[in-house]
Amino acid sequence: MGFNSLKWSINKNRLISRIKELGQIGRDEDNRLTRLAVSDADKAGRDAIVDWMKEANLEVIIDRIGNVFGIWSNDDNKDKDPIMVGSHIDTVMNAGIYDGCYGVISGIEVIKTLKEEGFIPSRPIIIGIFTNEEGVRYQPDMMGSLVYAGGLSVDKALATVGIDGTLLGEELDRIGYLGEAEPGFIQPHAYVELHVEQGPILEKSNTTIGVVEGVQGISWQRITIEGIANHAGTTPIDMRQDAGIAAAKVMTFLRDRVKDLNDSTVVTVGCIEFKPNAINVVPSQATFTVDLRNPDEERLKEEEDILENYLEELAHVESVAISTEKLVRFEPVSFDENIAQLIENSANRRGLKSKRMISGAGHDAQMIARICPTAMIFVPSVGGISHNPKEYTPETDLVAGANVLLDVIIQLVELE
Repeated sequence: MGFNSLKWSINKNRLISRIKELGQIGRDEDNRLTRLAVSDADKAGRDAIVDWMKEANLEVIIDRIGNVFGIWSNDDNKDKDPIMVGSHIDTVMNAGIYDGCYGVISGIEVIKTLKEEGFIPSRPIIIGIFTNEEGVRYQPDMMGSLVYAGGLSVDKALATVGIDGTLLGEELDRIGYLGEAEPGFIQPHAYVELHVEQGPILEKSNTTIGVVEGVQGISWQRITIEGIANHAGTTPIDMRQDAGIAAAKVMTFLRDRVKDLNDSTVVTVGCIEFKPNAINVVPSQATFTVDLRNPDEERLKEEEDILENYLEELAHVESVAISTEKLVRFEPVSFDENIAQLIENSANRRGLKSKRMISGAGHDAQMIARICPTAMIFVPSVGGISHNPKEYTPETDLVAGANVLLDVIIQLVELE
């Protein structure tokens, strides 16, 4: 490995302190961290990251969907396609401090380290913060990277109405992050995203580095079941058109089917609402979401078809009307084998146990993979916990992952 970078290491204290500092931005009076996309808390987080980018003497550019880029280039390399490192800093409600943020801060730390070591890159290196990765306030998730990769028009994205009735474009303008650059204005030579695993596999196998080969496909839909509201005490069970019971049957059907399959399929019903939502009234309407995931596109399609057929049968059996609305549909993504090999080699050289794996969660990397060679690096999540204030990764693993990122970026910069 050129430049003997195995002797180099990111600044542990700076990395950890910045993760903790960003983790304090967006806390409420009960100390819960919530930094929803394009909120005031998100603005404060973005401001902190931009300050750190400028402190590292990076050029900061914001595009029209609010993605923020810190660019390290010089006169000799500015005409070459850059190596991009990125993730996000928006969170779910009552979140942990690592999800997304670790990758962004590590990217800045890699550039700081390279500068301190006197390294002169033959390509520009760019740190990207992508807007609305979590998809909590605005849908779809991974919006900023999807727009950047050309999968969603910027004008359509800016017109998105949030769960609070706000318009994304107006909110970006309000917080000062409605940029002028067109999304996709820079074509990356390669993209690498460092992230906490958000699952239990690495910890369970006593492995430090996850070499992520791809991301499983995601299918989100909203299902609405229409029955008839009626008195809970006077309506016989066999004479009800109960939307609540029908919804429960869908949930148990999905759970039992996935358990019996014993494969990579996972399913979640994460949101549900009844109407009239009264203790003594048979539900007239049940609305709920279904999140289906599988790393194989054909298997994912098969499970979607099976659910559709079951809903048709259920509507007849329970005398209810059932409609569906597709919310999000992303095909499985395979990452670049050459970059995966660089990650694996770096882990081996640093004496770190590594493991090939598929990501169960969606990430900005799966969108950027549409436009350039891409891969991800995972580090363990204790207990597999994420999207939760108990989310935790030991400092030794955080540093190890950042050092592997450092090695991989050096090699990608120097490889033609």
